[in-house]
Amino acid sequence: MINNQRVVLVTGASAGIGKCCADYLTLEGNRVYGTSRRANSTDSEQRSSKRNLFRLIQMDVTNDSSVKKGIDSIIARESRLDAVVNNAGYAIIGSLEDTTVKEAKSQLETNFFGALRVCRAVLPIMRRQRTGYIVNISSIGGLIGLPFQSAYCASKFALEGAMEALRIEVRPFGIHVVLIEPGDFKTEITQHRQLAVASKRNSAYRDIFNRVLRTVESGERNGPTPELVAELINNVISTKSPRLRYTVGNISQRIAVPLKKILPSRLFESLISGSFQAS
Repeated sequence: MINNQRVVLVTGASAGIGKCCADYLTLEGNRVYGTSRRANSTDSEQRSSKRNLFRLIQMDVTNDSSVKKGIDSIIARESRLDAVVNNAGYAIIGSLEDTTVKEAKSQLETNFFGALRVCRAVLPIMRRQRTGYIVNISSIGGLIGLPFQSAYCASKFALEGAMEALRIEVRPFGIHVVLIEPGDFKTEITQHRQLAVASKRNSAYRDIFNRVLRTVESGERNGPTPELVAELINNVISTKSPRLRYTVGNISQRIAVPLKKILPSRLFESLISGSFQAS
């Protein structure tokens, strides 16, 4: 459906990339619903002009009934859903040794299984419509393993594989599945990043971990603003035949994706290690 006034759902729209995308898509003439776990009843019923340009509804992507309730409320109001942006997520950092199974499961529960819940809820709607866009905010870390971000990368690697398969499954129904792979952007992820609890007390990794953490946070603080991502998503849902993958961000980070394919693995690992000051 290539026109204005699409009905668009953006998960995790209370801040950062999600909020920027929801605001931008609204300004482009779409009817946008953003989600937040913390939205109150007033937010769920009406747009808050002081904070958002879009309607904010309550949805917890880690809860099946919450996802169903949120999507049902949109369909009751709009009778259709033209595009979904799976953005809800967070980042945990710490060595793999310091990351507990519970912490890793929590990371995947939001970043990976949360997106799957939303997909499963919207696919019957889009199949009936014979059209729709499912746009997933992945990461360059979904293509490249990043030091001290094993759980986060695992969640994004999983998302990449699942959406690559889904794209083939739903093509006969006119549904487009797309992966957006940002590098570092200046958002609230820096303040909201979670540290693996054991990383705060494990002296074996302390020096290298602190260097990597400073490098990651510096890259985000000095990164571009997320309007680049919002503009890209608007272009994607306005394209009749979008590609599967789009990287976005600083070229110095995006170049790592093709380099991984052509460089010897040992050399590529050295480049990644050096760029994060992990050696």
